[in-house]
Amino acid sequence: MLQLFNALREYAMNRDRVVGIIILLTSIIILLVYGWFLYFTPMLVLQITALIAVGAVLVIAAWIGWTMATTPPPAPLEAEPTAVLPREKTETVGQ
Repeated sequence: MLQLFNALREYAMNRDRVVGIIILLTSIIILLVYGWFLYFTPMLVLQITALIAVGAVLVIAAWIGWTMATTPPPAPLEAEPTAVLPREKTETVGQ
């Protein structure tokens, strides 16, 4: 892994691209390992996957709730003063 990182640095890639490549390679490796586990122990892998998926949704919901509960309310906005423009006289025809 260190050799890969050094090779990427030699190509003068910026940090975002290096992180993107690492995420890409890690995702592919995890997908292959997941497929291998799913082939040999399908029920256990599906149960673990469901647990992780539900757990992730509930952790996100808890984080949103915590953020809403601990964030102070925003300061009220003050109304902007509006300038009153003088009305122009309009002439009516026929009077």
